[in-house]
Amino acid sequence: MQACAEQVQSHLNTYLAQMDRVDVVHAMEYALQGGKRLRAFLVMESAGLFDIPAAQSIWPASGIEAIHAYSLVHDDLPCMDDDDMRRGRPTVHKKWDDATAVLAGDALQTLGFELTLAPQTSDDAAVRATLAMELARASGAQGMVLGQALDIAAETADRPLTLDQITHLQQGKTGALISYSARAGAIMAGQDTTALAHYADAIGLAFQIADDILDVTGDPELAGKRLNKDAEAGKATFVSLLGLEGAKKRAHMLVDQACDAISPYGMRADTLQQVARFIIARDK
Repeated sequence: MQACAEQVQSHLNTYLAQMDRVDVVHAMEYALQGGKRLRAFLVMESAGLFDIPAAQSIWPASGIEAIHAYSLVHDDLPCMDDDDMRRGRPTVHKKWDDATAVLAGDALQTLGFELTLAPQTSDDAAVRATLAMELARASGAQGMVLGQALDIAAETADRPLTLDQITHLQQGKTGALISYSARAGAIMAGQDTTALAHYADAIGLAFQIADDILDVTGDPELAGKRLNKDAEAGKATFVSLLGLEGAKKRAHMLVDQACDAISPYGMRADTLQQVARFIIARDK
């Protein structure tokens, strides 16, 4: 994952270096620094299952990281989660201002599609179009944005969300981009995405449960952001609904399901199975 993160970072740095040296571009570069690069790794690793070379998969892998970065920049704004820290540094609107953060997020979103649709992604324009369509669905009002909207609505709801409701919310907010990332390799290869979709659905939910656990038990220094926000806001989480041990048990069960889903790929899927286990073992 570290090697992939460095490769993707270098690719993004090189691509943005050709742009005008203005505040909005500097803010984009700032927002793209750091992070686990889980989504990029899933794109490149799933592509590797089908012998898609890294020179191709690096483009949609960088694209999904641009989309993810945009979502974080906007999510941190005062009108959303109002966070001061992200990845151990001041958030974009704190380092610059709200307007620059909005514009940087807008530009990162479009950059995600620009990278995904680059000719280097695939010689087949239909493949590039399918990737872009799936990315749009995963990041918009059928996916991530829907989850964010449901999350905001939950803050002023009369009663906390049920387990089914919070699962639906997180399948959009967190799971949709993870699902797209894991399916991207099969899309690039023109292969069936079913097994990778089942894998991705499971790890997407496990990822959010792990986040909820870390929000209660984690170290803010390691996390690089403020913790216990949901508890302070009185919002339902997997931990509040299942209990700490129950949430851990559910996360482990989901990881087992994810590993089983891609077992037909044999040893070629070993790394993706290790990623599933890493998701619930991480400390940030």
